[in-house]
Amino acid sequence: MIGHIGINVPDMRAAKEYYDALLPYLGFKEFFSSEEEIGYMPADDKPGTYLFLYPSQEAGDYSRHRTGLQHLAFALRSRSAVAEAHARAVELGSEVLHEPREFPEYPPPYHAAFWLDPHGVMLEAVCHYDRD
Repeated sequence: MIGHIGINVPDMRAAKEYYDALLPYLGFKEFFSSEEEIGYMPADDKPGTYLFLYPSQEAGDYSRHRTGLQHLAFALRSRSAVAEAHARAVELGSEVLHEPREFPEYPPPYHAAFWLDPHGVMLEAVCHYDRD
């Protein structure tokens, strides 16, 4: 299991506002916060990977098409949870890449939605079950 993932962001305040509002829909809660890093952990004492945000040390735009992080996928227990996470992302002004739907090109069942965070990082909510 991966212990944690760290992402550099150009605007910590904007990242905190966005992720504080979104991550509860993806099964996470705040672990701690400072000016130099923000940590989120799986909610409800579930095991899993922690997510950390750090201030970027060098200027430059992020691209999921270059070497490095391509996207983050959050596994959810139901299709309705995918829809709720997607709806919250839309409320937060995220650019939606794929509305919630089946993706037959991936091993079934694969029901997911994809969008960009304020810094261009692609996020995915996915359910690997045939249930709402």
